[in-house]
Amino acid sequence: MSVEKELRGSSGWGMLVAVIVLTSAALVGMVLGIRERMPLQVLGSIVAIAALLTLTGGFTVMNPNEARLVTLFGTYKGTLRQPGFWWVNPLTTRRRLSLRIRNFESGKLKVNDHDANPIEIAAVVVWRLVDTFEAAFNVDDYENFMHVQTEAALRNLATSYPYDAHDEALVSLRLSAGVVADRLKEEIQERLSRAGIEVIEARISHLAYAPEIAGVMLRRQQAAAVIAARQKIVEGAVGMVEMALQELSRKGVVSLDEERKAAMVSNLMVVLCSDRGVEPVVNAGSLYQ
Repeated sequence: MSVEKELRGSSGWGMLVAVIVLTSAALVGMVLGIRERMPLQVLGSIVAIAALLTLTGGFTVMNPNEARLVTLFGTYKGTLRQPGFWWVNPLTTRRRLSLRIRNFESGKLKVNDHDANPIEIAAVVVWRLVDTFEAAFNVDDYENFMHVQTEAALRNLATSYPYDAHDEALVSLRLSAGVVADRLKEEIQERLSRAGIEVIEARISHLAYAPEIAGVMLRRQQAAAVIAARQKIVEGAVGMVEMALQELSRKGVVSLDEERKAAMVSNLMVVLCSDRGVEPVVNAGSLYQ
């Protein structure tokens, strides 16, 4: 057997009534045996009472989202899952397991990303038990197993992607949160499936460059942002200059030779691409002076 099987216990209330009735009868028999001086009857009543008291060890209260894994002398008998008051064999061992949804937040791990940059990364995993047999018998400590395997999956994920991608089409830890979260969930689930654990959600909760390179990487990000902004400005400026020349030519405002067009383009590009205000120079003479 390698999977969980459901076990249904007897009604605890029915067994409780039976135990009370039989115990009362045994007590009456013991009292009568003492009064009539019948030692065998007294002894039998004492044995019956002891046996009935032993049966009370089989009473089990089941709360919602809780399970009891039942074994008898090392043999797995099944798992109680139904909430209520039940009675099972008192000689069995019953291990309580919680089926509630739980969170685990890993510590901050220092690893190298795909580009060999040292980063700090942490994750939050939402999980629950779905197979009590695998959780109890396939691994030694399913909670510790989950913690270790989650951190191992997180380290592997961090080395698979760069912290930041120069191309927006590429997957990166910082910009592709949804893709990275799905990949992390899949990898953790694959590692924990043998422990009877279902991963509901997994997301990165902390992501940063390591302190020793944080300053350098910040300047690098700022430089990349400036370059990207300049590219947009130049693209827009070229379009505006082209439109200005076309409108001047179409409306016949002024006729320019190639040299004057080049001078005009140069001046417009300076005005449009400059990062500070420009001061115009008024030409009071001829256009060609």
